[in-house]
Amino acid sequence: MIAAAALAILAVVCAIGAWRFTHARWTYRAPHVAIVLWQALGVTWGLAGTGALLAYALEPYRQGVLHGLLSFVHSAFDGGYDAPGPYDVPRILALITGLTALSVLVVVLLTAASQTLRARRRHRVLLALVSHDDPDVPGVRVLDHPGATAYCVPGLRSQVVVSAGTLKLLSPDELTAVLAHESAHVRERHDLVLLPFAALHRALPWSRLVRMIQSEVGLLVEMAADDAARRYCSPRRLATALLRFGTAGSVPAPQGTLGAAGTCDTVMARVQRLVNPVPDLPRRIRYAIVAFSVTLTSSAPLLWLIPH
Repeated sequence: MIAAAALAILAVVCAIGAWRFTHARWTYRAPHVAIVLWQALGVTWGLAGTGALLAYALEPYRQGVLHGLLSFVHSAFDGGYDAPGPYDVPRILALITGLTALSVLVVVLLTAASQTLRARRRHRVLLALVSHDDPDVPGVRVLDHPGATAYCVPGLRSQVVVSAGTLKLLSPDELTAVLAHESAHVRERHDLVLLPFAALHRALPWSRLVRMIQSEVGLLVEMAADDAARRYCSPRRLATALLRFGTAGSVPAPQGTLGAAGTCDTVMARVQRLVNPVPDLPRRIRYAIVAFSVTLTSSAPLLWLIPH
């Protein structure tokens, strides 16, 4: 019961921490570090929540969650459910609930990944038909569309795409800033960062907390790309480009891609941060957060292995 209680407490702590974390603003000072912490909270919450149910259900085996599951499977194949201790109805219900929750999380993650890959594959085929190379913007696909849009198609064959309307709308410096932003998305594989949170929202669409988490991580990903772009361009140029996208009524990025613009609130938050930058978090604090994230992520798997 100790492992089950510890996992349950860990799951509750992660949920409370996530709720408080959605209202934190220090994250804007270190978006990359904040993303690492969000990933740690998400992984730990999933493993701790399901692990608490499984630990309680498998407590009679006194072998921990992982080895207890193996013993349960072996006994099931042998035609019985023999355990050293009592195996009552509440434990059976906890086992079914825990396995169901774990299966749902895995299935929605795989489903979201599969659908995203299919959407990107279809979009690449479409781009081959309706876009072209432009010597003025080498390495970028130009979409023959009068509206303003800029996005990247991540993956092994990643592509950065801008529309003809964007080329007319932005100055050369602003275009450089936007392309640097999209290249950062591709280089840092922000699509993989967002995928688990999109899958979590798919599994719990009714949860306001999950919607807030997905929105917050999406904003941090954009800010991380902004920080990478600032190494190659003026922050004010990127800010003016974002404002131009907003006033021009930019075209939303297709499914499975990452766009330069976003909602009005997220764009204004990014513009404010670019125009009035705040000091970065001290290095020792960033290292401490990363170390805490690693410790938090490893805590749930360790509790899965601890015998009862």
